[in-house]
Amino acid sequence: MALDQALLARAAGGERWLRLYRWLPHCLSFGRHEPALRRYDRGRIESRGLDVVRRPTGGRAVWHAEELTYALAVPAEPFGGLRQAYEEIHRMLLAALRLLGVAAELAPPKAAVPVDGGSCFAVPVGGEITVRGRKLVGSAQLREGAGLLQHGSLLLAGRQSTVGEFTRGGAPPDLAIPLADATADAPDPGAVATAIADAAAERWGGTWERTSADAALLAEASAHEMRFRSPDWTWRA
Repeated sequence: MALDQALLARAAGGERWLRLYRWLPHCLSFGRHEPALRRYDRGRIESRGLDVVRRPTGGRAVWHAEELTYALAVPAEPFGGLRQAYEEIHRMLLAALRLLGVAAELAPPKAAVPVDGGSCFAVPVGGEITVRGRKLVGSAQLREGAGLLQHGSLLLAGRQSTVGEFTRGGAPPDLAIPLADATADAPDPGAVATAIADAAAERWGGTWERTSADAALLAEASAHEMRFRSPDWTWRA
C-alpha cells in the first residue's frame, strides 16, 4: 500500500504507472472509509493470525488470496470525473479479459453500496466487471492533487467468503465469480498480468516500460510505510 501511495504522488507529477501484484501472505484489506473496528471481529481475525491492512483507496473489504491486484496511478485530468475514469479503466480491463477469451461485461447502472455493506464482491454496482451477472473485478479509487489511483482485485480462483466469516452480524451473499469459474480452466497469473499490460498499452498509447520497484521508489514508499503498518490506521472505526 505504501508503494501504491508513492506511485500516486508520482502520478500527480505527470507519470503513469500500472502495477500488477499478488499478496504473500494472503491478506484482508479494508477500504479507506470502512468502519473496520465496528464492522469486523478483530479478535477472531487476530486469533487466526491473518494479515490485515487498510487501503488508501475506498470501497469495501477484499480477501487477497487467489487473485491478481492492479494499481493504476495516472494524472487524473485526462480521465475526466470519477465515474468516467472508473468506466474507462474497466473498459481497458474488459479488453484484457477478451484477450483471454472471457465474455465479461460492465454491470448496468445501480446505486452505490454503503461502505459497511460487507465484502467488495457482495454486490456489483454500475460499471463494474461481471460475468453472468456475478462480479469478477472489484475496484476503488482515490484522487489526491492532480493524481488518480485506482485499485482493483481480479479473482483468479479464490472467493470472498473469508470476509463474511469475520463480519459482525453476518454479511450479504457473496456474488463473486473467479476467472477459473468463468473459463472452466485454471488461470495463469502471468498470462493475466500480460494481457492487462498489453491492453493498457493498446488503449492508452505511449511508451510503457516493464520494470520492478527501484531504490528511489522504495525510498519514497518508506515515507508512507508507518501509516499503513499502524493498527490505529488499520482499525479505525
